[in-house]
Amino acid sequence: MSSTTSSFPERIELAGEGLVLRDWTEEDLTAMPELFDHPDIAYWTPIVSPFDDAAAHARLDRARQLRAEGTAVLLAITVDGGAPLGEVMLRRAPEGTEIGYAVGPAHRGQGLAVRAVRVMAAYAFEQLAAERVILELEAENAASVAVATKAGFTLLDVPLITGEEKGRPFALQTWGLDRP
Repeated sequence: MSSTTSSFPERIELAGEGLVLRDWTEEDLTAMPELFDHPDIAYWTPIVSPFDDAAAHARLDRARQLRAEGTAVLLAITVDGGAPLGEVMLRRAPEGTEIGYAVGPAHRGQGLAVRAVRVMAAYAFEQLAAERVILELEAENAASVAVATKAGFTLLDVPLITGEEKGRPFALQTWGLDRP
Protein backbone atom coordinates (compact mmCIF):
# COMPACT_ATOMS: atom_id res chain seq x y z
CA MET A 1 0.00 0.00 0.00
CA SER A 2 1.07 3.56 -0.58
CA SER A 3 1.76 6.26 1.95
CA THR A 4 -1.76 7.56 1.31
CA THR A 5 -3.28 4.47 2.92
CA SER A 6 -6.77 4.95 4.22
CA SER A 7 -7.14 6.10 7.78
CA PHE A 8 -10.53 4.38 7.79
CA PRO A 9 -10.42 1.12 9.71
CA GLU A 10 -11.12 -2.10 7.83
CA ARG A 11 -14.36 -2.52 9.78
CA ILE A 12 -16.56 0.15 11.30
CA GLU A 13 -19.49 -0.20 13.66
CA LEU A 14 -20.84 2.92 15.30
CA ALA A 15 -23.52 2.84 17.98
CA GLY A 16 -25.54 5.74 19.32
CA GLU A 17 -28.90 7.47 19.17
CA GLY A 18 -30.61 4.07 19.25
CA LEU A 19 -28.83 2.98 16.06
CA VAL A 20 -26.03 0.73 14.96
CA LEU A 21 -24.26 1.88 11.79
CA ARG A 22 -22.32 -1.01 10.33
CA ASP A 23 -20.52 -2.17 7.23
CA TRP A 24 -22.57 -3.54 4.35
CA THR A 25 -22.16 -7.30 3.87
CA GLU A 26 -23.07 -9.88 1.24
CA GLU A 27 -26.04 -10.82 3.42
CA ASP A 28 -27.49 -7.33 2.80
CA LEU A 29 -27.51 -7.63 -0.99
CA THR A 30 -31.09 -8.93 -1.16
CA ALA A 31 -32.39 -6.05 1.01
CA MET A 32 -30.68 -3.27 -0.94
CA PRO A 33 -33.09 -3.08 -3.91
CA GLU A 34 -36.06 -2.66 -1.54
CA LEU A 35 -34.24 0.23 0.13
CA PHE A 36 -32.85 2.00 -2.93
CA ASP A 37 -35.12 1.21 -5.89
CA HIS A 38 -37.56 4.06 -5.29
CA PRO A 39 -38.45 7.21 -7.25
CA ASP A 40 -37.46 9.54 -4.38
CA ILE A 41 -34.01 8.01 -4.10
CA ALA A 42 -33.61 7.98 -7.88
CA TYR A 43 -34.55 11.67 -8.04
CA TRP A 44 -32.69 13.17 -5.07
CA THR A 45 -29.53 11.04 -4.92
CA PRO A 46 -26.81 9.84 -7.29
CA ILE A 47 -27.73 6.22 -6.47
CA VAL A 48 -28.29 4.30 -9.71
CA SER A 49 -31.84 3.64 -10.90
CA PRO A 50 -33.33 1.19 -11.42
CA PHE A 51 -31.62 -0.43 -8.45
CA ASP A 52 -31.60 -4.20 -8.91
CA ASP A 53 -29.47 -7.14 -7.78
CA ALA A 54 -26.64 -6.17 -10.12
CA ALA A 55 -26.73 -2.60 -8.74
CA ALA A 56 -26.58 -3.99 -5.19
CA HIS A 57 -23.44 -5.99 -6.00
CA ALA A 58 -21.89 -2.96 -7.72
CA ARG A 59 -22.71 -0.72 -4.71
CA LEU A 60 -21.14 -3.15 -2.25
CA ASP A 61 -18.03 -3.41 -4.43
CA ARG A 62 -17.87 0.40 -4.76
CA ALA A 63 -18.28 0.86 -0.99
CA ARG A 64 -15.31 -1.43 -0.40
CA GLN A 65 -13.24 0.34 -3.07
CA LEU A 66 -13.96 3.81 -1.63
CA ARG A 67 -13.04 2.59 1.86
CA ALA A 68 -9.77 1.09 0.61
CA GLU A 69 -8.94 4.36 -1.17
CA GLY A 70 -9.64 6.34 2.01
CA THR A 71 -12.25 8.41 0.17
CA ALA A 72 -15.52 7.37 1.82
CA VAL A 73 -17.31 4.94 4.06
CA LEU A 74 -20.85 3.72 3.37
CA LEU A 75 -22.59 2.13 6.33
CA ALA A 76 -25.92 0.39 6.72
CA ILE A 77 -28.32 2.11 9.12
CA THR A 78 -29.77 -0.45 11.54
CA VAL A 79 -31.40 -0.33 14.95
CA ASP A 80 -29.63 -3.42 16.26
CA GLY A 81 -26.87 -4.37 13.86
CA GLY A 82 -29.31 -6.54 11.88
CA ALA A 83 -31.54 -5.64 8.96
CA PRO A 84 -30.49 -2.53 7.02
CA LEU A 85 -33.02 0.31 6.94
CA GLY A 86 -30.96 2.76 4.91
CA GLU A 87 -27.45 4.04 4.38
CA VAL A 88 -25.24 6.81 5.71
CA MET A 89 -22.09 7.89 3.92
CA LEU A 90 -19.10 9.91 5.00
CA ARG A 91 -16.91 11.25 2.21
CA ARG A 92 -13.66 13.16 2.31
CA ALA A 93 -13.71 15.83 -0.37
CA PRO A 94 -11.84 19.05 -1.12
CA GLU A 95 -14.86 21.03 0.07
CA GLY A 96 -14.94 19.22 3.41
CA THR A 97 -16.08 16.12 5.21
CA GLU A 98 -19.48 15.38 3.70
CA ILE A 99 -22.27 13.18 5.01
CA GLY A 100 -25.01 11.75 2.84
CA TYR A 101 -27.88 9.40 3.58
CA ALA A 102 -30.81 7.50 2.15
CA VAL A 103 -33.54 5.74 4.11
CA GLY A 104 -35.69 3.03 2.58
CA PRO A 105 -39.29 4.14 1.97
CA ALA A 106 -40.73 1.62 4.45
CA HIS A 107 -38.54 3.01 7.24
CA ARG A 108 -39.09 6.75 6.93
CA GLY A 109 -40.68 8.90 9.62
CA GLN A 110 -38.67 7.33 12.46
CA GLY A 111 -35.88 9.90 12.62
CA LEU A 112 -33.36 7.40 11.24
CA ALA A 113 -31.62 9.88 8.94
CA VAL A 114 -31.31 12.56 11.64
CA ARG A 115 -29.90 10.09 14.15
CA ALA A 116 -27.54 8.48 11.60
CA VAL A 117 -26.22 11.91 10.57
CA ARG A 118 -25.57 12.81 14.22
CA VAL A 119 -23.70 9.56 14.87
CA MET A 120 -21.64 9.93 11.70
CA ALA A 121 -20.86 13.58 12.48
CA ALA A 122 -19.65 12.55 15.95
CA TYR A 123 -17.40 9.95 14.31
CA ALA A 124 -16.00 12.59 11.93
CA PHE A 125 -15.26 14.98 14.80
CA GLU A 126 -13.86 12.42 17.24
CA GLN A 127 -12.02 9.98 14.97
CA LEU A 128 -11.13 12.04 11.90
CA ALA A 129 -10.54 15.38 13.64
CA ALA A 130 -12.91 17.12 11.22
CA GLU A 131 -13.52 20.76 12.09
CA ARG A 132 -16.78 20.88 10.12
CA VAL A 133 -19.05 18.35 8.47
CA ILE A 134 -21.30 19.30 5.61
CA LEU A 135 -24.46 18.17 3.88
CA GLU A 136 -25.06 19.09 0.24
CA LEU A 137 -28.73 19.07 -0.66
CA GLU A 138 -31.35 20.64 -2.85
CA ALA A 139 -33.53 23.31 -1.22
CA GLU A 140 -36.61 21.68 -2.77
CA ASN A 141 -35.89 18.41 -0.95
CA ALA A 142 -37.99 19.28 2.10
CA ALA A 143 -37.24 15.98 3.87
CA SER A 144 -33.48 16.55 3.64
CA VAL A 145 -33.79 20.18 4.73
CA ALA A 146 -35.70 18.90 7.78
CA VAL A 147 -32.95 16.34 8.50
CA ALA A 148 -30.29 19.04 8.26
CA THR A 149 -32.18 21.35 10.61
CA LYS A 150 -33.05 18.65 13.16
CA ALA A 151 -29.45 17.40 13.17
CA GLY A 152 -28.22 20.91 14.08
CA PHE A 153 -26.79 21.97 10.69
CA THR A 154 -27.07 25.54 9.44
CA LEU A 155 -27.19 26.79 5.88
CA LEU A 156 -23.76 28.14 4.92
CA ASP A 157 -23.27 31.33 2.94
CA VAL A 158 -21.38 29.69 0.09
CA PRO A 159 -22.13 29.44 -3.63
CA LEU A 160 -24.56 26.78 -4.82
CA ILE A 161 -23.06 23.64 -6.33
CA THR A 162 -24.65 23.23 -9.74
CA GLY A 163 -24.52 20.44 -12.23
CA GLU A 164 -26.51 17.78 -13.98
CA GLU A 165 -27.07 14.18 -12.95
CA LYS A 166 -29.32 11.54 -14.46
CA GLY A 167 -30.37 14.05 -17.12
CA ARG A 168 -31.65 16.72 -14.75
CA PRO A 169 -30.03 19.91 -13.48
CA PHE A 170 -29.45 20.36 -9.76
CA ALA A 171 -28.38 23.14 -7.41
CA LEU A 172 -27.07 22.01 -4.04
CA GLN A 173 -27.00 24.12 -0.91
CA THR A 174 -24.23 23.46 1.60
CA TRP A 175 -25.23 23.00 5.22
CA GLY A 176 -22.59 22.82 7.94
CA LEU A 177 -22.09 21.62 11.48
CA ASP A 178 -18.96 22.75 13.29
CA ARG A 179 -16.99 20.70 15.79
CA PRO A 180 -18.57 21.14 19.23
